[in-house]
Amino acid sequence: MDKSAPEANGSVTRPLELIATMAADFASSRDLETTLSRAVARITRHLNAASGALFMLDETGEELRCHACYGETDITGLVLGAREGIVGRCVQGRRGEIVHDVNEDPGFYSGVDEQTGFTTRSILCAPLTVRDQCLGAIELVNKLSDDGKFSEGDLHLLQGLSSSAALAIVNARQSEALLKQERVNRELELAAEIQRSLLPRARPEPFPVHGLNLPAGVVSGDFYDFFELDDGRICFTLGDVSGKGINAALLMAKTASLYRALGKTIHEPGRLLAVINNEICETATRGMFVTMVGGVLDPGKNRVCLANAGHEPPLYQNGAGDFQALEAQAPPLGILRLDRADQALPEQQLSLEEGSLFLFSDGVTEGALEDGATFRVEGIKSLLTENACLPPADRLNAVVARLRRANKPLRDDVTLLVVRGRESIGEVTGEGLLRVNFPSRPHELRKVRWAVSRALASADCAEDEMRDMILAISEACQNIIRHAYHEDPNGEIVLELRRDGDRIIVLLRDFAATVDPSEIKGRELEQLQPGGLGVHLINEVMDETAFLPPPGNSGNLLRMIKRIGRKAS
Repeated sequence: MDKSAPEANGSVTRPLELIATMAADFASSRDLETTLSRAVARITRHLNAASGALFMLDETGEELRCHACYGETDITGLVLGAREGIVGRCVQGRRGEIVHDVNEDPGFYSGVDEQTGFTTRSILCAPLTVRDQCLGAIELVNKLSDDGKFSEGDLHLLQGLSSSAALAIVNARQSEALLKQERVNRELELAAEIQRSLLPRARPEPFPVHGLNLPAGVVSGDFYDFFELDDGRICFTLGDVSGKGINAALLMAKTASLYRALGKTIHEPGRLLAVINNEICETATRGMFVTMVGGVLDPGKNRVCLANAGHEPPLYQNGAGDFQALEAQAPPLGILRLDRADQALPEQQLSLEEGSLFLFSDGVTEGALEDGATFRVEGIKSLLTENACLPPADRLNAVVARLRRANKPLRDDVTLLVVRGRESIGEVTGEGLLRVNFPSRPHELRKVRWAVSRALASADCAEDEMRDMILAISEACQNIIRHAYHEDPNGEIVLELRRDGDRIIVLLRDFAATVDPSEIKGRELEQLQPGGLGVHLINEVMDETAFLPPPGNSGNLLRMIKRIGRKAS
């Protein structure tokens, strides 16, 4: 017996022990290439060969690459054709082979010997197969025995070891794929969380803008947003990015961020979308674009200024229930760069009156119903009409519930937004100067005072009159926050200013528990205990102060009137 054989040098002596050792290596190691090298070394030594190599097919199945080798020469990285040499023949036929003398085999490829200077005399080769899948082959070269020939027993053993190695490779690849998928899933969840953070905070009634987004997958290519400007107007938008997946989600995040950032200073929807268009044209992946509607609601005038860049036509439903579609007047963003920096997309003006404006993505109109038909615009109109008695946010939820009732996966992201027309909170005489909704939080009053000052300045109020009214309105708002809402920051306040001749009419609406006006009294100024000074100040500044029956008999409605244009005595 050859003294260099593994049985003689005290290494692994039994095939089952070798298989167990290889299995333990594959199970414990995260480095497949290193583990393959160890396996080839053990197999080569165990079968007493001069060298060994493990070849695997590439993804195309057209090439065999040496991933691991052991012995007198290093051919790691060597690439052969999938049908080249004896190893290629073994892979194609999916059966093991013994070649006692390579010089007598016409299929032997001598190019490796020519490149390395190694001399191949005999070859033992077995395919790496798992069920019907062939991954490659293990090839051993030059038996280190007296006759230099591999035996049938060697072939049977190599076939068993190759099958074990192939199964380990498949398991390792599947484990790696699972780990990669888990990382992708975690990254997608993080992306979805970031996307959700970009959506605006829901505002309670009677805030006039509401929206919702339902992704078809983990991340969405749709978006909506709304935010208030310092003068009380409300910017809003809804958009849909072409394509699916993470690319669409990234462009969605960029477009939504651009709208919010630029919309704080660019208040004309047409010019705002034009600036965003040029930004997208510069950086978006070729072929991607965004359909988008952007608008500004002026609650005081109850009007909307709208620009539509290739998006689904928004639907305006008037107080009588009739619908009007507002067609797009510009192409989607990201297709054509505008030449002039001051260029703007076309705008449309719309008086909301007591109606509502509905924006939606094509995931709504193309949503699948139980019978496989699509929802279409007519389906939206029908559901909005059926649920006309519901609050605006609930009408949007009714549309989504209808799509979910089909019990089918969403074909596309579903996004809707409603902009509701003003319902008067009190007397409607005179010219509207300002209407603003804000949460019951003291730090919001700075913006309210600023908006009131601009509105009163437009009504040609004298500075002392403006100062007195701003102080009275601020005190009244503080009373609502402290005493009506008990400093709950989630309450909602509606402020409306109107001018009727020489009268400025102030209407303040809250939605807290209804108060008894007879219990709201100012205290005498000489009394030292705290409380009551705000009411006293309001009564001193304003010419008339009264609580009116609130709409729907819920909450409270305070009316204050100040006559202007009179010279101070």
